[in-house]
Amino acid sequence: LQAPFSGSVIDRYSPKKIMVMLIIIEILATLLLILVTDISQLWMLFILIFVRMGASSFYFTVEMSLLQRLLSTKKLQLANEIHSIIWSFSYTVGMAISCFVVYLIGVYMAFALDALLFCFALLLLLRIDFNLKPADVTEGFFTMMGESFRYMRNNPIVLHLMLLHAFVGFTAFDALVALMVDHYYAAIIATALALGLMHTFRAIGLVIGPMILGPYMNNKRLLYIFMFQALSVMLWSLTLHNFYFSLLVSIVVGFSTTTMWSYTYTLLQHHTDPAYYGRIVAYNDMFFLLVGAGVSLMTGILYEFGLRLQGIATVFSLGFILAAFYYKWIKSRFTLKDFK
Repeated sequence: LQAPFSGSVIDRYSPKKIMVMLIIIEILATLLLILVTDISQLWMLFILIFVRMGASSFYFTVEMSLLQRLLSTKKLQLANEIHSIIWSFSYTVGMAISCFVVYLIGVYMAFALDALLFCFALLLLLRIDFNLKPADVTEGFFTMMGESFRYMRNNPIVLHLMLLHAFVGFTAFDALVALMVDHYYAAIIATALALGLMHTFRAIGLVIGPMILGPYMNNKRLLYIFMFQALSVMLWSLTLHNFYFSLLVSIVVGFSTTTMWSYTYTLLQHHTDPAYYGRIVAYNDMFFLLVGAGVSLMTGILYEFGLRLQGIATVFSLGFILAAFYYKWIKSRFTLKDFK
């Protein structure tokens, strides 16, 4: 919802001021979660989650647009890999640790610790000097939005690369993992511990994958990464019923995810005009999050219709096969600039 407006804001104002404001919003929204103590306050919970997730998404978009402005393409690809390692590790291990924290000290203390972590991040941000002035923009917001749509229409490769990156959203396995734990593992291990271990093992793959694959990546090999991701999810679907085998295969599932995310993101950045960085990155994140949300929703719908969890995982693996064919079509239709 915010993508058309956030992109114009990013291309218009100082990125540091925007990021500081967004972190403060996240701190306040997190602390206010402590006030939700009864089912009658469910409306308040949903509003706070909406505000916090919106601020988080906006912050991420500003961050990626900032990297694009500060670095050359070769350095940008490496920075995206490092960023994706940190993000994947923090996101996945954060979910794992949160399960243990909630299990040990409770939900409300976990919210307080989360807010404290954001305060620490704010202090770090205030000490960083980007040396980047906002662009000299005179157009209004709606004019800038219209320009971005015309830019995508005149440069269809940008739109296709955004859609290609959106396929990485098929790795949004959170709902599937929660169902796996409830369906298969709850009888042998505490739910919070099972969730924590599943996310921890997947994080191992997310971190070590780009360290091994990154130096060898180019436009040709991206096709193989999509196929590897499809095969790894298919293998995972065969082991879901066994907790220990599933843990091990989770490493394989995460192995190519970070590289796939960072390389497709860099491809888009490499083919985007600097004047449209903020707006294109915002639309790109919109497509990615829509696919991720759709995957979570589809997981619940397919499960309610009686499809086994193995079948649901197999359906998602087909998404990466489709992405491989789509990427092959893009390469045959357009000339992709290689940045290696």
